[in-house]
Amino acid sequence: MNKNTICLWYNHDEAFSFQISTEDQEETDRYWNAIVGNGGAESACGWCKDKWGLSWQITPRVLIEAMAQGGEVAQRAFAVMMEMGKIDVATIEAAVRG
Repeated sequence: MNKNTICLWYNHDEAFSFQISTEDQEETDRYWNAIVGNGGAESACGWCKDKWGLSWQITPRVLIEAMAQGGEVAQRAFAVMMEMGKIDVATIEAAVRG
């Protein structure tokens, strides 16, 4: 078998995924749109799949930092994240502020 042959009989799942940490909404949108807009599919909480079925989590830095704070800040950030497909940075920032 050629080393460049793709294993077409293997179904991808979330057990193997990629994470991209982004600095702002512009960078989040750029990665999200490149994956979802090129034959991929939107999922929940910052997750999406590319056209080959590989899972990606596009996570803005503000969400990572909010979750690391713990307590009420993390709970508020988590609650609004659960309502999202693509993460909205302004909404996360508002949740962090309370």
